[in-house]
Amino acid sequence: MENFPDEVDRGLREAGWTPGRQVNAEPWLASFEAEGLQRHPVVSAFLAEFGGLAVNISGPGISRAREPFEFDPMLCLGEGDRFLEWGEEIGKCIFPVGVHDEGRFFLGVDEYGELYLIETWVASFGRMPEAMNNLFLGVQPSVIDDGSG
Repeated sequence: MENFPDEVDRGLREAGWTPGRQVNAEPWLASFEAEGLQRHPVVSAFLAEFGGLAVNISGPGISRAREPFEFDPMLCLGEGDRFLEWGEEIGKCIFPVGVHDEGRFFLGVDEYGELYLIETWVASFGRMPEAMNNLFLGVQPSVIDDGSG
């Protein structure tokens, strides 16, 4: 069970999360397997717990603005190749889990629980549960590859 700081816990609960929450992640997992992505136990557990949540936050954060995010992998449908390519580039298996900043960026989780921000570059919010805190509280993700290589 995740143990989040009060502000993060409260915000997730407002979005519909509860400790031990379980939703059926199978349709999301199957949709992306059809695009060539491979499910792994970490993404299955992540989506079962957080799938379907939309967090509408804004305002100043710790090192960047706090921006809304939604854990709905279907918002990434058709972008499987982007996740495959970035995963290959950094040597991880990144699976789509949703969008950040109203669809401006994609979110993905690897087999180690690391949460990524993906566009034409890739950055990391860190590993869960710290990654959720960083995403929620407005911590700038660390750029892993700026896409210029």
